[in-house]
Amino acid sequence: MSAEFLHGQSQALTKRGLSEDTCAKFGYKVGEHHGKPVQIANYMRDGEVVAQKVRYAGKEFNVRGSLKGAGLYGQHLWSPGRRIVITEGEIDCLSVSQAQENKWPVVSVPNGAQGAKKTIAQELEWLEKFEEIVLVFDMDEPGQTAAQECALLFTPGKCKIAHLSMKDPNDLLLAGKAREIITAIWNAKVFRPDGIVTFGDIKEKALAALTQGLPWFLPSLTASTYGRRYGEVYAFGAGTGVGKTDLFTQEIVHTAVTLNEKVGLFYLEQPPVETGKRVAGKLAGRRFHVPDDSWTQEELTDAFEKVEASGNVFMYDSFGSTEWSVVHAKMKYLAAAEGVKHFYLDHLTALAAAEEDERKALEQIMADIASFAQAYNVCFYLISHLATPEGKPHEEGGRVMIRHFKGSRAIGFWSHFMFGLERDQQAEDINIRQHTTFRILKDRFTGQATGKTIGLGYDVETGRLFEQELEETPMFPPEPGEGSQDF
Repeated sequence: MSAEFLHGQSQALTKRGLSEDTCAKFGYKVGEHHGKPVQIANYMRDGEVVAQKVRYAGKEFNVRGSLKGAGLYGQHLWSPGRRIVITEGEIDCLSVSQAQENKWPVVSVPNGAQGAKKTIAQELEWLEKFEEIVLVFDMDEPGQTAAQECALLFTPGKCKIAHLSMKDPNDLLLAGKAREIITAIWNAKVFRPDGIVTFGDIKEKALAALTQGLPWFLPSLTASTYGRRYGEVYAFGAGTGVGKTDLFTQEIVHTAVTLNEKVGLFYLEQPPVETGKRVAGKLAGRRFHVPDDSWTQEELTDAFEKVEASGNVFMYDSFGSTEWSVVHAKMKYLAAAEGVKHFYLDHLTALAAAEEDERKALEQIMADIASFAQAYNVCFYLISHLATPEGKPHEEGGRVMIRHFKGSRAIGFWSHFMFGLERDQQAEDINIRQHTTFRILKDRFTGQATGKTIGLGYDVETGRLFEQELEETPMFPPEPGEGSQDF
């Protein structure tokens, strides 16, 4: 042994529940360094010590020699066979070995969870000679993440991941549960990458009773869509000034106040103050953003404080940035830290406006939005600008179609529902000007709602939308003799 290495002797580690025989088998020793007691984990290659991890009181340690190329702790003891267990640290390695009566192969990575993948990759050729590899890593997040990463290195079906009832093997050993270590190894499940499930994995959720989704503020829309479900994306499109933002805002109040759900508002072309007034206005039935005498300061204050008291409305000040990476990060924060379950984006097109390739940017943004909705189990609502139609303009009541959405290919692919709003703003008849046709363009959930329409009216005094009858236009003119004077 090189002079740089420390010397010691194997002895029982009472505080760790480890016997002298176990420590002696692995060359785990107790010695002194600068007058202080230390534990010494010897890493061996070709019968020689090539590195030592020297542990001091507490969890402090240093390395003598080099762990680079030193391999796995305990690797020198074993020849390839049926099964090998890999742990996250030397003490856990000794604990598993002792539980197995020091008879069966067990090794440890030298640098914990953070360096596990790199070390295993370096020793992969040797490990692959075993029929089965079982990872017994710590049950904390770093340990389980590392286990998933390491399992991907092995031939599919060869690696298993064990799950423990306590944090690590030594905790089980100290608790007198050594038998549970053995059980965990035998019950370890073959690693399966994320995204692959069996019927057994989904059985509990699949057999659960079906429930109606969260209601929209429009009863007919709730009936047609069976409500809203977390994880879904809803796209709205309409011509300029038709009322898509108005509908958005009324839905926000219904969700945040009536349903008591947390919402995140990302109005990229509207200051938060105006957004706040419009939200409060929908609640109070007053158009607080209009400077006339139809409302009082007391009404504004009362409505604003009611929304504030709910604690459910969060707004993004887009003065900071309209870059998708920034907006996306803010959304993740609201979902993870604040528990926001509904995200309203007005509008999608603004996020890609500065990009060189707008179509490609929208495709990536929509893919991110769909992934975000699923990963965080939230509802996502977005408004899209429309391209100029071939015939009648949207602002004059022209019919909205999926292909009119800017980025329609990506929006159509990733959205669960798509809606269009149609209104003739130029009609001479005020009743026509204030009538909106709400059209369901896509229904991925059942397909049954596609093509359905809902009539909406607008109350000028309250600033609220409400359902009203649609005027039916006959598909065919009357036949002669049925109310017609033509022959």
